[in-house]
Amino acid sequence: MIYHLIAIIVVLIWGCTFVNSKELLLHGMRPEEIFFIRFLMAYVCIWFCSPKKVWSKDWKDELTMALLGITGGSLYFLSENWAVGISYTNNVSFIVCTAPLITTLLGFLFIKDIKATPGLVAGSITALLGTAIVIFNGKFILHLNPLGDLLALVAAISWAVYSLVDKHALAGKSATFITRKVFFYGIITILPVFLVRPWNFPLDGFRQPVIWGNLLFLGVIASFACFFIWSYIIKKIGAISASNYIYINPISTVICSAIVLSEPMTWMAYLGSALILLGVFIANKGKNKG
Repeated sequence: MIYHLIAIIVVLIWGCTFVNSKELLLHGMRPEEIFFIRFLMAYVCIWFCSPKKVWSKDWKDELTMALLGITGGSLYFLSENWAVGISYTNNVSFIVCTAPLITTLLGFLFIKDIKATPGLVAGSITALLGTAIVIFNGKFILHLNPLGDLLALVAAISWAVYSLVDKHALAGKSATFITRKVFFYGIITILPVFLVRPWNFPLDGFRQPVIWGNLLFLGVIASFACFFIWSYIIKKIGAISASNYIYINPISTVICSAIVLSEPMTWMAYLGSALILLGVFIANKGKNKG
């Protein structure tokens, strides 16, 4: 149970990062700039507590690490943040929160020992319904934006692939080494974006407490600590079980928004949060570890 509790704490922290990122965006930072700084900080932190070997044992392992850095790093964060800029926030939030469902579906298709159980299906549907209620706040108005919604779907699929590949990559390897490689390849694969969109945020802007304070939280807590812990959690309870906790993400987002941004909590948010918790409980009671 301790691993499930830790997984919940990590996801609750990740839910708060939407508020941190929003604060940074409002103060002039671009999504790729935020991502680069937070992953660079995380990489520096983890270098001091991970094995000092530079490369994996063979090129296949190294390609796997690169895939993790792309799917759990640059591709996920850029597609999610660009989607927010193009499409409606509600659409993006809901689509990204389908990542656990996509993880389960991909697990069924590509991992032989994962099978659908009534509890897993019922729990996933209940949690997804709760997510919809929290995000849309009882005012479901569907606004389609093909490009933005497609980018949000790319983010959800990207995280699902990351979760499943991370489980496979961890076999016999150090979680700190793998997490360090994720940060490294996340940084490397974001650099080409700056060729198209050169760095814009002024260096003297980092003197502002709101900037370095939020970046410290994103880099040291949400990236360095949480990514390492998440890899360890996947190793212990499996990718499917861990991914189901992503449904909890919107709960901490709305709570943190209410505290920091003074966005009110409604009774619909409470109802949706209760359904999410119930759905996650049912799904993990009827899950097949994978």
